[in-house]
Amino acid sequence: MHPATDNRPALLLAMGPDTADRLLTDAHRQRLAALTRTDPHLVAHDLTAPDARTAAALAEAELLLTGWGATPLTAGILDRAPRLRAVVHAAGSVKHHITDACWDRGLRVTTAAAANALPVAEYTLAAILFAGKQVLRSAQRYAELRTEHAWLTESAAWGNHRRTIGIVGASRIGRRVIELLRPFDFEILLYDPYVTTPPPGVELTGLDELCARSTVVSVHAPQLPSTYRMIGPAQLAAMPDGTTLINTARGSLVDETALLPHLLSGRLHATLDVTDPELPPPDSPLYALPNVLLTPHVAGSLGNELHRMTDQALEEVERYVRGEPFVEEVRASDLQRSA
Repeated sequence: MHPATDNRPALLLAMGPDTADRLLTDAHRQRLAALTRTDPHLVAHDLTAPDARTAAALAEAELLLTGWGATPLTAGILDRAPRLRAVVHAAGSVKHHITDACWDRGLRVTTAAAANALPVAEYTLAAILFAGKQVLRSAQRYAELRTEHAWLTESAAWGNHRRTIGIVGASRIGRRVIELLRPFDFEILLYDPYVTTPPPGVELTGLDELCARSTVVSVHAPQLPSTYRMIGPAQLAAMPDGTTLINTARGSLVDETALLPHLLSGRLHATLDVTDPELPPPDSPLYALPNVLLTPHVAGSLGNELHRMTDQALEEVERYVRGEPFVEEVRASDLQRSA
C-alpha cells in the first residue's frame, strides 16, 4: 500500500493494439504499478480521440511508456497532457511518434534501441558465418544430390578464415556486430562518414573501397535522405564475384533494381531481412533465387526478445523515479543521423 500522499509519477501506456500484451509480462505490469501511479492494464491506442478514462489519465501523466504503434505526439495531444515530462519508448526508433512539438515542450525521451540492437547483431553474425561456409548453397546442393559428393573439392574456396567483412554504418547495431566479430579471424572494414577514429582492430575506408575489398558487406546505416540507395550500381559492380550483401537496416538503402541482375546471374549473394517495398510483390524473384536468403523483417526483437526491451524501458522508468538521468536518452540532434 502507498500512503495517501503518493509522490510517485503518474504513467500512461501508449502503444498500438496488442503491443502491450507482447511487451509486458505480468511481472512487468506489477513492477510498473510499484514504481508509478498507473493502471498497468489501461493502454491508450489512439490519443487523438481518447475516451474519458484515457483522457483523464493523459491529463495526469508525467510519463508515457510507448511502444510500436504509438500515436504521434502532436502539439494538440501535448496540450491535453500538461504534466507530461518524459517519454520512455520500449522499442527502437522514436521517429514515428516523437514530433518537433515534443522537443519544443522540452520533453525528455529515451529508447530501448540498445536492447533491440542485440538480436539484429546476432542475426547478422549468423548470416556472416553462414555466408563464409556457403550454408545456403551447400544445403540446396545436398538436397539436390542426395548422394556421396566431393564436398572438400567443391568447398575449396569456402570458409571463414581471414575473410574481409565490410560494415556500412557505425550505428548501435553496426558497433555491436563489430564487437561480436572480434573472437573470429576476420579483417573488418568500416565505412561511416561521421567516424574519424575507428574501433581498435577496424580499418576505416571509403564506401567504394569497402565494397571492392569485402567478401561480405553488411548494411547498418540509418534511413536518411543521404543514405537513400547508398548501395547502388557502382558499389554493387565493385563487389568481387561471390560477395554476400546483408541488409538488416532499411530496404531503401540498397538499390534493388541494380542488385537484381547481379543476383539473377549468381555473381552476388544476398541475405535480406528488409526490402523496398517492405513486402516484395508476389512475383519477385527474391523469393525463389537460390543465392538469396529472404526473411520477413525478423532480425529485430521478437517473441521473448521483446521482454529485453521492456526490461530496459522499466530500468529507465526507475531511474526517472529516483531522479537520475536516463542512460539511453535521445536528443533532437541525434535523429539527424540515427534510425
